[in-house]
Amino acid sequence: MSVSMDALPGSSRRSRQHRRRWTGWGFIAPFMVVFAFALVVPVGYAIYLSLFRTQLIGGNSFVGLSNYHQAIEDAKFWASLGRVALFLVVQVPIMLILALAAALALDSARLHWAPLYRLSIFLPYAVPAVVASLMWGFMYGNQFGLVASINNALGTHLPDPFSKGLVLTAIGNIVTWEFVGYNMLIFYSALRTIPNDLYESAETDGAGAFRVIRSIKLPSLRPAILIATIFSIIGSFQLFNEPNILKPLSPNTIATYFTPNMYAYNLSFAGQEYNYSATIAIIMGILTVIIAYAVQLWGTRKEA
Repeated sequence: MSVSMDALPGSSRRSRQHRRRWTGWGFIAPFMVVFAFALVVPVGYAIYLSLFRTQLIGGNSFVGLSNYHQAIEDAKFWASLGRVALFLVVQVPIMLILALAAALALDSARLHWAPLYRLSIFLPYAVPAVVASLMWGFMYGNQFGLVASINNALGTHLPDPFSKGLVLTAIGNIVTWEFVGYNMLIFYSALRTIPNDLYESAETDGAGAFRVIRSIKLPSLRPAILIATIFSIIGSFQLFNEPNILKPLSPNTIATYFTPNMYAYNLSFAGQEYNYSATIAIIMGILTVIIAYAVQLWGTRKEA
């Protein structure tokens, strides 16, 4: 026989409500613990480090925002930030357009062996960044790699991909090769959720393939494009693996401060400047959050 909550005494009702509250916290407690140790504690410790500086006299001393003021006047930091900003502006649109074109082609039902193409495009994403960078680095080499072999066989003088003017383009090519398949899969999955009724209505109205893409597919892809853009922005600001692995092959064009992440890494592990390294990391984290949030806000307003 069930008893309603109104029939229970006040103390019993409060006790049951109290147990329900703690039951909910019990379900999310494992996530909160992992979240605290994986994100909150490291970020908090990095902020703490950024407020101190190791000095010859006095040791590790509190300096407030002095490290941040130093970063604002640091030419190496601004050079690395400008480099990844240029990388973002050029590489991200190219990568997303290629991924979108591939997804639309696979969804068109006009390709034979579409699963094979889908797997082939996605496969580079499964290649570890270290292996991909080493593979492309070997092909880029003008003394020992593919470029050198072509020059020797044909007597040509192809431009050196590791030259100062081309090294960022060469790295962008590697990143594009790696992540086109990942973004293609996001777009393709979104395309597969479009109701067939819309296609049937478009066919009834006599709409062509390009009209279907413009009026049905692209509007339906806006949330997926927004997500892929945000992920790509975050990935651009985190650029580290490719230039860091290629640096021994091109020490004259890939400096220790080629990207902000490389700069922070070398400050910490090569220069033992942990406090200033934490400052660079915090600044880049704040910039990434601001830009990603601005893109998300712009995308949601466009959808509205």
